[in-house]
Formats: sequence, C-alpha cells, structure tokens
Amino acid sequence: MPDPTRRVLLAGLSASLAVSALAQGTTTGDLRPVEVIVFPGGFNWPIWVAQEKGFFARHGIRVNVTPTPNSVFQLTHLIDGRFDVAMTAVDNVIAYMEGQGEGPTQRPSDLAVFVGGDNGFLKLVTVPEVARFEDLRGKDLSVDALTTGYAFVLRKLLQQNGLRDEDVRYVRAGGVLQRFEALLAKQHAGTMLISPFEALAEARGFRVLADAAGAFGHYQGLVGAARREWLASHKAEAVGYIRGTIDALAWLYDPSNRAEAQEILRKNVPTMSPQVAEASARILLHPTGGFERRAAVDVEGIRTVLALRSEFGPPGTRLTDPMKYLDLSHYREAAPG
Repeated sequence: MPDPTRRVLLAGLSASLAVSALAQGTTTGDLRPVEVIVFPGGFNWPIWVAQEKGFFARHGIRVNVTPTPNSVFQLTHLIDGRFDVAMTAVDNVIAYMEGQGEGPTQRPSDLAVFVGGDNGFLKLVTVPEVARFEDLRGKDLSVDALTTGYAFVLRKLLQQNGLRDEDVRYVRAGGVLQRFEALLAKQHAGTMLISPFEALAEARGFRVLADAAGAFGHYQGLVGAARREWLASHKAEAVGYIRGTIDALAWLYDPSNRAEAQEILRKNVPTMSPQVAEASARILLHPTGGFERRAAVDVEGIRTVLALRSEFGPPGTRLTDPMKYLDLSHYREAAPG
C-alpha cells in the first residue's frame, strides 16, 4: 500500500463529530471527550458510524480516535493514561493484567473490559503460493508480538494442522495494518488478519487458509478496555460510549442503511473497492458471525482465550476466571436486559 494512501486511511480514523453534533443542536463544546486508540481497519465501522450519524453525540460524548502501530504502543499508553479506551484483543488485556505484556508501563496494569465487540474475525491469510498448511514449513509467519494479540491463535492453528513451532519462523511485524502491508509485499508467507483485511487480500489473489472461528467455536476478539480508575470516575463517558456503539450497530444491521453504511466504510478505507465493501459487509454484518449486535462480551469466548494463554504463555500459566478481567457495571446500565 503506497504511503500517501496509508496516510489517508489513517487520517480517516479521526473523522470529526462537529457536523453531526451541530445537526442535533449540540455543540462540540458540550460533549465530553473520550480518547480511543484502535488498530486501523474496517472493524472500526461501528465507531465511524457512531461519529458520522451523531450517535456518540446523542449520548453526550465526542470520541477522538487514534490509530496504533502495534499492541505494545496501544496497551502501554492506555495503562499510562494517554488514552481512555482501547479497542483491542481481549488477550492483550489479559496479558498486561497478568504481567505478561511485552512493553514496560509506568503504572500498574489495572485494566477492565467494559464492552464487547466481535469474535475476532480472525483468518490465517497466506501468499498465493501457499495452498495448504504443509506449504508453510520453513517459512516466515508474521505476528504483532510474540506473547500477545493473536500469536497464540496462529500457533494453535498450526498445531491442529500438523506443524510445530520449530517448523516455522515467527517474525514481529506490528499491528494488523502493518502485517497486511508486509503480506502484500510477500515479506512473510502468512499472518493472522482481521476482517475485512482478508477480503482485501483475497481480491489480490492471496489465500484464506483457515478461519479461527470455525476452529475454536466461542472466541472473544475485540473488546473495549479501560483503566478501572477511569471507569470509576467517568461513568457518564463509559455509558455514553456503550450506548453510542449499540446505536451504531442497530443502524448497521438495518438493511435499509446498507448503501450508506458502505459509503461510510469506503470513506474511511479509501483503498476499498465497492466489490470489497460489499464482501466486507457480508462478513462483518453476518446474521450469526458478524459484530455482536448489542456489543456484549462473550464470557465463554474469553475462556477460550484463557485456555490458549494457559497453553502457550509462560510455563506455569493457568488462567481460568474470565470475570477477573471484566467490569460490566456500566454495560448493565447502558443496555439493561
């Protein structure tokens, strides 16, 4: 992906709320700011819709979005207070809560998941020359970080298909956007991508070798996480964020909004063709496998994540209690019932 296009894509993540807020009679000065750090990609669709349609403003907040280059930058800056909320893999939250994160922090890692997102939309995508798992033997596979993110998912998929860790080489390549770019340049033979990046890759002849959802069943992917002290002192902002997200999801799942929704998606991912936008919508808005319609947390999905970290994390790791990482008090207020 050429650098100018990438800059446009990242700039799109910071879309302003001013027009939608003013249209509802609310000035941006009346809105409480929430600083959110995300991985770049189409899975931010609900955020873009909530900004564009004024759903966050309706609930009294202005969401400012910053893209992250990788999980270390995202989690360390969240913990140290530069950002309020991170939309991140729940495994990243667990890693830093358990002292297994790859980056040092200035504060204790007292985080909590307060809103859900999706099942990860995780796909193992490979270069066109790789048609089966055996073709990966001796090849480089890229990961965000060796002990966080989706590296354990990748290792489990390889294990299930007859490959050991020593049969491949793991290379750190940053967040999903960086890994996507490296894959397109064929710097590595494969990587885990989050939808709709695999649709963009398939359109260029790359292969989807495996779907994590099919391999694991319940799996919690992206979640909204924050410091517990921020959640305690910014209840209105947390509730507003949850309600704005749920409103955006309801709007996205309304078939009558599909054309406008795809326009918003393409505006924020300028490299996406209409055909790929349509394919992305089928994946992200699938009736049973798309975004969680009420942004709820899949507790059983977190158990799967804990099992993977227990298997592939530091020796002696045994994690079994999903509730340790959750604070759903604001969710219960924002979405009762």
